[in-house]
Amino acid sequence: MSRPKAAAPARPTDATIVRGRVVEAFGRHYTVEFPDGSRRQCYPRGKRGAAAVGDVVDIAIEGKAEGAINTIVPRRNLLYRSDDFRTKQFAANVDQLLIVVATEPDFADDLVGRALVGAWSANITPCVILNKVDKVTRLPVARQRLARIAALGVPVIELSAHDIDATRATLAPRLAGVTTLLLGQSGMGKSTLLNALIPEALAPTQEHSIALGAGRHTTTSTRLYHLPDALAPGGDLIDSPGFQAFGLQHLTPEDIINGFPEFKPFTEQCRFYNCTHRHEPGCGVLEALKHGEISEYRHALYMRVLAENESAVRY
Repeated sequence: MSRPKAAAPARPTDATIVRGRVVEAFGRHYTVEFPDGSRRQCYPRGKRGAAAVGDVVDIAIEGKAEGAINTIVPRRNLLYRSDDFRTKQFAANVDQLLIVVATEPDFADDLVGRALVGAWSANITPCVILNKVDKVTRLPVARQRLARIAALGVPVIELSAHDIDATRATLAPRLAGVTTLLLGQSGMGKSTLLNALIPEALAPTQEHSIALGAGRHTTTSTRLYHLPDALAPGGDLIDSPGFQAFGLQHLTPEDIINGFPEFKPFTEQCRFYNCTHRHEPGCGVLEALKHGEISEYRHALYMRVLAENESAVRY
């Protein structure tokens, strides 16, 4: 006799599907928060695309405290980095990016520039935080390096995260009513800044290694925190692990140009519609570069990102 076929797993009914927001991601494990404030540990169903913190998702309820991610609601944006080896998502549906640098340890101009490109290409408003201004030895140099970022119209805010009251007073108006992603290299004081804004976060902090000149990673997962109403009503802050690379190989040539908004007035003057702004005659961008209207630093970064994009391994 042939065996009867096993019954197919029951598909979730509409009554078991609820919509929530991803507030924490660790690998392929997610915490999803629902409108009533409750939370469930969830996982993606099958081999579907990975969710990111900030995503709105539809969940199939399983058991008392778990769920399966059925659908990711279309995003407004997604900030992530990619290179030849891996892709790392930061967060989705972000309004503002706070890039944290410090007077010490030394920060990488290239990484800051790439984070700006990623933000602008995803239609996210960037802002730079210069932390540890109480360490005055390297403050003038840090200011000088960030002056070219400020020249692009990016706010550069100076503070010391250990001065909690001043930090809150300075940042509160920028954080109210928006979702902000906190991003920075290890050792920049990002966790100290998070603790100043949300004491209950209890983010682990660790002094950077003077010998190595860099910080150690203290954040291992990406997490969304609701800012206190008394500080920044309606504001959410997403904390992500520190990074030491920011590949942009996922960007299209059009995305890359969007990441250099200061080029736009000059691209309209290019002789050729498909100008790459590298060597073409009659290029408005190269002409602006020649006359100092576009910085050599920014154009060099554009050339590097474009070259990496063209040589990227496509899967």
